[in-house]
Amino acid sequence: MTTEPSRSTGRDSDPVLITDAQRSYEEELATRKRRYKIMMGMRIPFMILAAVFYHIPWLAVTLLVISIPLPWIAVLIANDRLPLKTEKVNRYRGERLELESKEHPVIESGNST
Repeated sequence: MTTEPSRSTGRDSDPVLITDAQRSYEEELATRKRRYKIMMGMRIPFMILAAVFYHIPWLAVTLLVISIPLPWIAVLIANDRLPLKTEKVNRYRGERLELESKEHPVIESGNST
């Protein structure tokens, strides 16, 4: 049984982001579906609470008014493009080595007549 030598060089163990690629379509669709389900799931509790608080008319009407535009808002949010990630990422920064700045001999053409 051989063991592979450790590749640890003392650098950060965080993965390096080397692309600005967007999320996959499947991941974005799953996120949008989850947001839609949450928004639509909020409508039923608002209606139930309005029925529970029928003896406080202003509260019951307020809960009903909030529940009315929720399907429209849920569709708008679900169809909207997701915002770009604004997380701090570990980007690859190549080593910036400078060229030497010493004098080099110049060879001129030998066209002397």
